[in-house]
Amino acid sequence: MPSESVHSDENPRAAHRTSANVGRTMIGEDIALTLKIVVAGGFGAGKSTLIGSVSEIRPLHSEETLSGSEAGSGPDRSDTGGVERKTSTTVAMDFGRITVHAGLSLHLFGTPGQDRFRFLWEELCEGALAAVVLADTRRLEDCFAAVDHFERRRIPFVVAVNRFPGAPDHTEHDVAQALDLDGGTPVVLCDARDRASGKEVLIRTVEYAGRMHTARLLAAVG
Repeated sequence: MPSESVHSDENPRAAHRTSANVGRTMIGEDIALTLKIVVAGGFGAGKSTLIGSVSEIRPLHSEETLSGSEAGSGPDRSDTGGVERKTSTTVAMDFGRITVHAGLSLHLFGTPGQDRFRFLWEELCEGALAAVVLADTRRLEDCFAAVDHFERRRIPFVVAVNRFPGAPDHTEHDVAQALDLDGGTPVVLCDARDRASGKEVLIRTVEYAGRMHTARLLAAVG
């Protein structure tokens, strides 16, 4: 059996079902919104770190120790260039929650980074308002699968470049070109370990998703 660490103060299954709910309010009261954001990216890009740094509850992590004589060998084959010290990998999902401001909270669902767990992405993305694709400039090609996934499903997403020490210092424009992003898709720089930086990424994501959904609605009725 894989070793697994699961901790949370909130039931992620219930959150998965209700993450897009609008609270019932009396006339004149604020509407409480809970929105679902998916955090994706390649192996070791910092998805679990980002969710853990911003979550106001104890985050849920489901992890398995990497098998083989060294990381990336055997059934856990992954390109570990730049993340040689990584000894575990997410096997189901990460989950966290953050209140952005009064009346708006986000449920964060992190996808597993390895290809063999990609079958879980479809369910994790169900009902998502938007997504964050974490990028490591040492291994930008690891983002291709997530970018393609969200573009095909027309889920708005922001690419967040996690600035690892010693990683190539590419500009946002360079990253957008390398990933062949659709025009207007935001690219932001961040430090997944820093709560303020991670929160700013999420705010940018919600703002961009709001603009995209509004534009699509206007196009549909126009």
